[in-house]
Amino acid sequence: MIETFTYEALPIRVRFGRGTIAEAGAEVARLGASRALVLTTPQQAGEGERLGSLLGPAFAGLFSGATMHTPVAVTQEAILALHAAGADCVVSLGGGSTTGLGKALALRTGVRQLCIPTTYAGSEMTPILGETRDGRKTTIRSLDVLPEAVIYDVDLTVGLPPALSATSGVNAIAHAVEALYAKDRNPVISLMAQDAIRTLSSALPILVHEPDNMEARGMALHGAWLAGCCLGAVGMALHHKLCHTLGGTFDLPHAETHTIVLPHAVAYNAPAAPEAMAAITRAIGAPDAAQGLFDLVRVLGVPRALKDIGMPAEGIETAADLAAENPYWNPRPVTRDGVRDLIARAYAGERPGARVSAEEAA
Repeated sequence: MIETFTYEALPIRVRFGRGTIAEAGAEVARLGASRALVLTTPQQAGEGERLGSLLGPAFAGLFSGATMHTPVAVTQEAILALHAAGADCVVSLGGGSTTGLGKALALRTGVRQLCIPTTYAGSEMTPILGETRDGRKTTIRSLDVLPEAVIYDVDLTVGLPPALSATSGVNAIAHAVEALYAKDRNPVISLMAQDAIRTLSSALPILVHEPDNMEARGMALHGAWLAGCCLGAVGMALHHKLCHTLGGTFDLPHAETHTIVLPHAVAYNAPAAPEAMAAITRAIGAPDAAQGLFDLVRVLGVPRALKDIGMPAEGIETAADLAAENPYWNPRPVTRDGVRDLIARAYAGERPGARVSAEEAA
């Protein structure tokens, strides 16, 4: 059977390897820029200063206020810093929080971006920005926020604590998983998604026990790049809607939320996406996609319950209401009762399960 599909490659330059951060100055020049504002979280300010020394005369300053969920108030502070520095580009060093801030600046000012990821978030490969205002997280998709260039340096991930390696990696797996049953999926992205899941699920258990294993580090970063390409190329579904809702409403840690929710979202969608489930089981080497992902999280030794990362019990009903409002496209219809059951399981840390209504079964 010949499948009809659309595949659109994104205009982004990628440099991958070890020690590649040394090429940051050359990449800034390639962008046609001469004054770079380095962005980091407060915890990575020291790394930002060291990057500044590598940039030399192109280093215009450091803004180290990036934080989770890209609050609009922080973006407004960063715009002032950008103008004060006279910067004509930003260099985002860190994970999804820093990358998100760079995208928010690009959206509002048109500034060019070089991303240097230090986690497996994958957002550096996407034209997607999620930002938070008044406790509500919204998402936009626009080429205006797509970074022009990315440097992947495997050496920069060595300092990731094992738990953060694990949750950041499962967050990346989530991008690939949802790409397999996306409404606009295509064969190219599906191949990348399967390889990303296979690579990450193989590398992460090694990294938990051997954080300095450079071969596994390289595999994980390569898998995260593939997963980021998936996230950037096709739409996401229920899992991402839930995680944005939970994270923005209850200020939950991003990667941990994705890690906990993913097996439950997969279980919910399993009846409606058998081909995607078969691809996931092949990639992770398990007989059931949702159970296999849950067991992967268990092996990694990271939280499996939303209650353990700060979600209040009374938030289950609130989250169900919000997730059912204007839901993303999803292979299985999104019902409030079904989503509430999913969230309740994830809150308690139970093994995933899917309940199919009589109407759906018919």
